[in-house]
Amino acid sequence: MLKQRSVLVVLGLSALLICVACGSGDGADPEVGASSGERKFLSVGTAPVGGAFFVVGSAIAEVLDSNSGEHGWKVTAETTKGSQENIRRIVAGEIELALANSAISYFASRGSERWGEAADIRAVMTLAPNVALFIAPEGGVKTIADLKGRRVYLGPSGAGFDYFIRPLLEGHGLAWEDLIAVHGGQAQAVDYLRDGSAVAAFLGGAVPTASITQAATSRKIHFIPYNDEVIERLTNKYLFFRRATIPAGTYRGLDADYHGLDVGSMHLITSGSADEELIYQLTKTLYENREQVVAKHPAGKAINPKNAARDTGTLFHPGARRYYREIGIWSGDTLEDRPAGDETN
Repeated sequence: MLKQRSVLVVLGLSALLICVACGSGDGADPEVGASSGERKFLSVGTAPVGGAFFVVGSAIAEVLDSNSGEHGWKVTAETTKGSQENIRRIVAGEIELALANSAISYFASRGSERWGEAADIRAVMTLAPNVALFIAPEGGVKTIADLKGRRVYLGPSGAGFDYFIRPLLEGHGLAWEDLIAVHGGQAQAVDYLRDGSAVAAFLGGAVPTASITQAATSRKIHFIPYNDEVIERLTNKYLFFRRATIPAGTYRGLDADYHGLDVGSMHLITSGSADEELIYQLTKTLYENREQVVAKHPAGKAINPKNAARDTGTLFHPGARRYYREIGIWSGDTLEDRPAGDETN
C-alpha cells in the first residue's frame, strides 16, 4: 500500500485550474546550445489565454529564456487546449515542455482510461496543487450521494476533469453517469448556482480559489464534505491524490477547517526521449531562478525543496532526477504502480 501523503494548503496562491499543454514545432530532438554554438528554440505548452496555467507557463518560459546564458536556448510559450493536447504534442515531438494536470499524466503514462497506449512522457517539476471540492447553495444538497440524478457543474467540456472526478465519485458510491454534467468555465459555474442551472459545482485550483470566493461572497454556500475513509483509500491508491486542508476563514461561511483533496497538481512535463543534459540544465535554471516565477505568479511558490521533486505518479526525467539528487531533495519515484517496463529510480 502506498504511503499516505498529507499537506496543509496555505493562503496566498491565486486560483488555478487543472488543464494545460503545448510546444514548439520543429519536432527535432533538442540539444544543449552551449556545445553546438547553435541557438535552440524550445516551446512550453500552456493552456487557453485567461487561465492560470497560461500565466504560469508563460512565466516559466520567460524565466528560462531570460536566463539561458551560455546554453543559447530561446524559450517561448504556446497556447493550447490543455493537458490532453499537450501530452499528445509532447509524444508527437511537436513541443519540448508543457504543463499538465498530474492526474491526467498519471493515466496517460500508463495507457489507461481513454489512452490507447502509454504516453512516453516524464515529469520535470511538480508545481502548485489543485484543491477541489463540491459546493452548493445553503439549503440544497448536503452530501455527495445527494448529487445523483441532479445537474452538477463538472468543469469545462473536454478539460479532462473526469480523470479525477470519476474515481472520486466511485469512492462515494456514484458513477459519472449518475450525474447530469453541466460544463463551462469556473466563472460560469457561479452563475449556474445562482440561477439554478446546477444544484452544485465542482470547483478547484490553488487556495483561495477565485470562483469559490465569488460564490461564497454572493450567497451562503455549503461545502460538501468528503468521506474520510474514501479519501484514505484514494490517497493510498492514486499517487496524484493528496489530503489538503483548507483553513477555516478562507472562504465566507467556512467556519471550520475543511478536510479536502488535492486532485492532481500542475506539473511540468517533457518527452521520455528528451536530451538528458538539456533537461538537467532547464531544471537547474528554473529551480535556481524560482523567485522570478513567483514575481510573475504566486503559484511559483510551489517550486520549493519539499514540492518540486514530489512524486505524483509520472516518472521523472533522468535529467531532472540528476539535478534533484545533486541538491539533496530527491526521494525517488514510487517503485510500485509505475509504467510497465521502466525499473529506473
